[in-house]
Amino acid sequence: MKRILLIVLSLILSNSAFSQINGDFNYSLAVKGYSIMQMPKIMNQKKNEEFKDVSFSGGMIKFNDNQISYRLGGSYFKRDIKAVNICSTCEEMNGQMKDFNLTLGFEKSLNFSRIQPYFGFDIGFRDNKFDGTIISKNILSDANGSVMAPNILETSKTGFTASPVIGVKINPISQVTLFAESSIQWFYSYERQETVAQGVGNARTFNKYNKSEFLTNAVSVGVQINIGSVR
Repeated sequence: MKRILLIVLSLILSNSAFSQINGDFNYSLAVKGYSIMQMPKIMNQKKNEEFKDVSFSGGMIKFNDNQISYRLGGSYFKRDIKAVNICSTCEEMNGQMKDFNLTLGFEKSLNFSRIQPYFGFDIGFRDNKFDGTIISKNILSDANGSVMAPNILETSKTGFTASPVIGVKINPISQVTLFAESSIQWFYSYERQETVAQGVGNARTFNKYNKSEFLTNAVSVGVQINIGSVR
C-alpha cells in the first residue's frame, strides 16, 4: 500500500513540475524592462562611453515547443548622445543616435523547474545612425578672435548580427515568467561617415568602410506572458 501511495505521489509531483514550464503554452510575449548594453561606436569613440542603460526599448514573440522556444525580437533606441572621438582632448561629438535591431533565433531551457537556466542564439539586422556635430576639444581662435565652428557629422552603420545568449527564467506562476539574459553580439556593418565644415566653402568629407565589432549586452531583465495553453 505504501508503495502504491509513493507511486501516485510521484506522478502528481511529476505532473506539477511539468506544468511549470512555458512549453505548456504555444506562445509567449516578452518585454525587456531594463537593459545595460553597448551601442555601436561613433567614428573612433572611446570604448568606456559606449554602455547605455535603456528602459522598455525592446520585446520578443516566442513560439514554444517543449523546452525550445523560437524567438523573434526587436528593439529601438533613440537618445541624445555626447561622445569623445579617439582621445579626451581630441574631438567631441554631440547629436542624436537612432538604433534599430531585429533578431531571429532560439532558446533552449535546461530543465523543467520553476528556475530555468537557458542558452540560445540569435541572428539579425541592425541599423544605427548618428546626426550631430563634431568639434575639437582644444578650441582655438583665429586672428580676428572668432571661435571655430563645429562641423556637421552624419554617420550610419547597417549590417548583419550574430549573438550567443545565456540567461535564466523564473516562473512564479505558469502564465508569467521573469527573465534575465546576457549576450555578446558580433556586428558586421557597412559604415558611412560624412562631415561638412561650416566655414567658407562648406568643405565636405566622405568616407565608407566595412567594419566588424563586438557589442556586449551586459544584462536585460524583463517579463513574458505565456498564452495559448496546449492543455
